Amino acid sequence: MTALVLIDIQLGLQETHFYGSERNNAAAETNAGKILEVFRNRNFPVFHVQHNSTNPESPLYPGKKGNGFHPEVIPIKGELVFQKNVNSAFIGTPLESELRKQNINHIVVAGLTTEHCVSTSVRMAANLGFRVTLVSDATAAFDKVGVDGQKFSANLVHNAALANLKDEFATITKTKTILNDLAN
Repeated sequence: MTALVLIDIQLGLQETHFYGSERNNAAAETNAGKILEVFRNRNFPVFHVQHNSTNPESPLYPGKKGNGFHPEVIPIKGELVFQKNVNSAFIGTPLESELRKQNINHIVVAGLTTEHCVSTSVRMAANLGFRVTLVSDATAAFDKVGVDGQKFSANLVHNAALANLKDEFATITKTKTILNDLAN
């Protein structure tokens, strides 16, 4: 069985300067919403992951507006929400046990950010034996500064993170492909 896992699609990660840098893929939340709609229409399981930062300065700190879910993916009754304060959706949450309880062996992942919580969660899911499909255009990354001070664009960071996950940890696909696959 297949489930959708939406990771940290929260208002605070819309901010283009969240990490002091620019973000790519402005359509990530919209694409995740399109996938969510099809999963809901097909009555497939949907799981939401919400990052509750332990840093009071973070927009993802509980009680701050940025901690809320993006309007495109607000959970509805019956959809489980797992709250975490680390990068992995599997650490400190019952996500793994809930997936196993529902006999889910394949997860479709969308969320934020590609290089942080998405990457960590995808790697862990694969290591736990789940088949993972990661939707590249329903994820996004931020610019980064390397150890030598060189700036790497959000697109480069995003594509490098996807390349590191491809084949070994996940099948990488696009929203259009997922929607076509679910229509059949």
